Amino acid sequence: MAIVKHIKSRNANYSTAINYLLFEHDEKTGKKIVDESGRSILRKEFYMDGLNCDPMSFDKECELTNAHFHKNKKREDIKSHHYIISYDPADVTENRLTGKRAQAISLELAKQMFPGYQALVVTHTDGHNESGNIHTHIVINSVWKTAVERQLYMDKPHEEAAGYKHRSTDKFMNTFKKTVMDRCQQEGLHQIDLLAPAERKITQKEYMTQKHGQQNLDEINQKIIEDGLKPTSTMFLTQKEYLRNAIDECAATSNSFDEFQSKLLEQFQISVIEHRGRYSYLHPDRQKRITERALGTRYGKEHLEQIFLRKDPLAILYVRSHLRLVVNLQTNVKAMQSPAYAHRVKLSNLQQMANTIIYVQEHGFDTQSDLKNTLLASKQELKEMQTQVAQHRSDLRILNNQIRYTGQYYANKEVYSQFSKAKYKGKYRKEHAKEIQKYEEARNWLKSFYQDGKMTSLKTLTLQKEKLQQQIASEEEAISRLKEKLKDLDTADQNVDAILQMQIPEPVRSKTKDLER
Repeated sequence: MAIVKHIKSRNANYSTAINYLLFEHDEKTGKKIVDESGRSILRKEFYMDGLNCDPMSFDKECELTNAHFHKNKKREDIKSHHYIISYDPADVTENRLTGKRAQAISLELAKQMFPGYQALVVTHTDGHNESGNIHTHIVINSVWKTAVERQLYMDKPHEEAAGYKHRSTDKFMNTFKKTVMDRCQQEGLHQIDLLAPAERKITQKEYMTQKHGQQNLDEINQKIIEDGLKPTSTMFLTQKEYLRNAIDECAATSNSFDEFQSKLLEQFQISVIEHRGRYSYLHPDRQKRITERALGTRYGKEHLEQIFLRKDPLAILYVRSHLRLVVNLQTNVKAMQSPAYAHRVKLSNLQQMANTIIYVQEHGFDTQSDLKNTLLASKQELKEMQTQVAQHRSDLRILNNQIRYTGQYYANKEVYSQFSKAKYKGKYRKEHAKEIQKYEEARNWLKSFYQDGKMTSLKTLTLQKEKLQQQIASEEEAISRLKEKLKDLDTADQNVDAILQMQIPEPVRSKTKDLER
C-alpha cells in the first residue's frame, strides 16, 4: 500500500533538499556518502521533475519567490514542506511498478495537490532504510508562487492567493491521502484506507524521536562494549511505545479494567484513568497524561474492553449492561466444538431472552413494529443531532476567527494610525512591517466578513463563544446518551427477531392415535 508522510523544514538552504535527493546519503546519520576522492556519489537510479520551476535551479527560484512576497525572512519561519509517498514493495513484482511509472503517478498527484507551488518531484528506487520500496519525494516551497482556485480544504480568507503560505492541516492531509488512495486504486496498486484510525499511531515526530534515540543509545552502548562491559538496554523506546508495550502485556492477562489498572501500576508504574468514556495514561517520567487517541485504536476503551470480556464469554452478560445479544448456537464455532461451552451459552441466552422481554415491557412496546419504528426514529434523531452539533462546531470556528482577527485588528491599530500620519511612510512601513501586515490582514478579513461594516465587540464575541461551547458540550452529552439508547434498542430488536425466528418443534403424536385413524 502507498503511505504518505509529511515533514516541515525551517532550513533556509533549499539546496540541501536537492543534494539529498540527488546524492547518496547515510540513512542513519543523514550525512552525504563520498568516494575515496571526497566527491559526492550520485544515486544509482532516480527520476526528477520540477513543478513551476527548473529542478536544477529550485533553490534560487524559491529564494526569489520569497523575496518577491517578503516571506520566510525569520529563522522560525517554515521554509519548505517535504511529502513522501511510499509505495508497497509488492507492487514491483505483482503490479509492474517501476521507478518511471511511480514518477509519472506522483507527478500527476503533485500537479493536483500543489498546482501553485514551486516543487521538486523525485522518485527513488533504492528504498528507505533498506526497505526496498519505491518512493517519491515532493518538496515544495512554502509560499504560493501563483494564485489557484480555492479548494475545499482551505478555511482561511485569501488562502488561494499568490504569496500565501502553505498549511499542512488535517483537512489538507486527509484530502491528500484520499487522492493518493484513489489514484493507487485506479492504477491497480496495493492500497489500504489511509483515513481509518491506525491501530498503532506512529507520528513523524515519534518516528524521528525513536530514530535519534536509538542512534544515541547505540553510540553509548558501543563505548560500554569497548570497556568490556555488557549494555543493560539495546532497544530505545519512546514514552508512547513504552506505554503500548505495557498495555499489550497487561491487557492480555486481565479480565477487567480494575485488574488491568492494577497490573499497569504495579508492573510498569503507569497510571490509567477513564474520563468521559476514554482512557488516558500517565508515563512514570511525565506530568501530563497521554490519551488513547495518541497511541492508536488498540489502546482505547472500546478495544480493550473487548479483550477483557473475551476471557469469559459469559461476562458479556453482566459487565457492560443487562441487555446483550442472543448467541446463535448454529453459527458459533466454539459452541459446536464444546458441549460445556454450548450449555453455558444456552443458559446465557435464556437470561438474555428474559432481559429482552423485561426491556420491551418496561418501555411499552406492544408490537415488534413499535420497537422497530422507535429504533428508526432514534437513528434519525441521532443523525439530526450530529448534523446540528457539526453546524455548531462550524459556527465556533467562525467565532474563533472573528475573535482572532478582531483582537489582531485592535492590537495593531495604533501602529497603523501612526503609519498613516508618518512623513516617511516607506521607512515607517519597513520598520513596522509585521504590525502593519497583521493590521491589514485583519482589516481585510473583517471587511469581507462584516458586509455592513458593523463589527461585534470582543466582549460580545467572547460571551457568544462561551455560550456556544456550553451548548456543544450539552449536545455531545445528549448524543452520547442517545447512542447508549440506540445500542439497547438495536440489541432488543435483534433479540426479538432471534426469539421469533427460533424453530419450535412440532408435538410428537402417539402411535395409538395414528393406528386409530
